[in-house]
Amino acid sequence: MTFMPQSQNTIDPVKLEKLAEVAVKVGLQLRKGQDLVITAPVVALPLVRLITKHAYQAGAGLVTAFYSDEETTLSRYQYGSDESFDRAPDWLYEGMAKAYANGAARLAVAGDNPLLLSEQDAGKVGRANRATSTAYKPALEKISNFDINWNIVSYPNPSWAKVVFPDDPEPIAIAKLAKAIFAASRVDVDDPIAAWAEHNANLAKRSAWLNAERFASLHFRGPGTDLTVGLADGHEWHGGASTAKNGITCNPNIPTEEVFTTPHALRVEGHVSSTKPLSHQGTLIDNIQVRFEAGRIVEAKASRGEEVLNKVLDTDAGARRLGEVALVPHSSPISASGILFYNTLFDENASCHIALGQCYSKCFLNGATLSQEEIKAQGGNSSLIHIDWMIGSNKVDIDGVKPDGSRVPVMRQGEWA
Repeated sequence: MTFMPQSQNTIDPVKLEKLAEVAVKVGLQLRKGQDLVITAPVVALPLVRLITKHAYQAGAGLVTAFYSDEETTLSRYQYGSDESFDRAPDWLYEGMAKAYANGAARLAVAGDNPLLLSEQDAGKVGRANRATSTAYKPALEKISNFDINWNIVSYPNPSWAKVVFPDDPEPIAIAKLAKAIFAASRVDVDDPIAAWAEHNANLAKRSAWLNAERFASLHFRGPGTDLTVGLADGHEWHGGASTAKNGITCNPNIPTEEVFTTPHALRVEGHVSSTKPLSHQGTLIDNIQVRFEAGRIVEAKASRGEEVLNKVLDTDAGARRLGEVALVPHSSPISASGILFYNTLFDENASCHIALGQCYSKCFLNGATLSQEEIKAQGGNSSLIHIDWMIGSNKVDIDGVKPDGSRVPVMRQGEWA
């Protein structure tokens, strides 16, 4: 008997097939003979099967999928021993890191219930997150350093759909979320591959302008926000497609609307308020307010999930510093949809955002040739985590500040100036 989730009949099969094709041909640009490691919720099996098909059609060597399950995850919190929350399957993550070191590509299918762990003990959630971050670091470094081609796409998990559309019956909620995912991922058009080529070209133009300006910092001003983000020495802006160290040009995030670079870990000053909730590993953190001094968060508050937020900030020395700053116009298609996805992959592409933790070595001039010591010397941050959260809206202005102190308008009321 073939397993087919009940929700599948509410999801357009043609567009789901296109999403799988885009994941392989645009997201990964999988090379012939290259292995692929997939992680996904078990409910996303229909998409994983299609991705696997397209991967093998593209000449993949070996495709290996690892699945997660919400009920299994909850069982740990309900029945697991206390000491188990300080452990993670390091053997698994070591294996993934070895696969990436041997040239495998990585694809993650997102779609977990953003509120899955909201009723669980925050202390256990924090400990489990820290253990996982520690164990996963060898694999994360291969990804964040762009050693490999990698990609994230999403599947309309029923439990996620009900969070986004709580007033609709489950089949309607799934259909609505699927439609929104397909639109944001640019697979609701006749030729998604061509649509992505055009979109990547537009993002490349934005990146080129920012790189030519050579700003020393960005100044964000808006309700609850007066933040100066110093930019790393020798920083480089990127957006859309990126070329990994293995020579493959990939689109890491589908969807994506951002151009991004690396802040200087020691040169962030002021205060900032989040403009959208952050869903972090099953916990919703809302109305974040933080204050920076000399690049470090010295005060942090949240109206919801504050305990988990502070445990995240205590992960390691780099968790209170920034590893990314990204610019997204308020009129982006995801923002214009009016949907709050409770999923960082989507919500970060509706808003300018910053990320706590690990920087991308890709976002430096000649980043592929820099050592970790050189990246640190130029202001790059190092951490076990990399967590994006949203700080942009139609009420936020951004200036680029030159080394001589002169200012250039970058965004006004959330739009490119």
